[in-house]
Amino acid sequence: MAHTIREKAKLLARVRRIRGQVEAVERALEGEAGCAEVLQQIAGVRGAVNGLMAEVVEDHILMHVADHGLGQKQRSEGAAELIDVVRAYLK
Repeated sequence: MAHTIREKAKLLARVRRIRGQVEAVERALEGEAGCAEVLQQIAGVRGAVNGLMAEVVEDHILMHVADHGLGQKQRSEGAAELIDVVRAYLK
């Protein structure tokens, strides 16, 4: 996954922001915030995770499926990996 190494700093920054959002949900629950506020924060976390997933999926497609420099076997393996991950993510 050379693309995750190349994009490491950017991806880690996104993960750290997500961690901060999850911690905000925890603080809201500990502070007995209203359910509307907690729901809003959870929706923000979900959106952030979906954005991270979309970015990594896009890079995977470009590097392991759509790259015409790859052999058919490599492209098929990349597609199979992606299908497995998407199925697990959508459960």
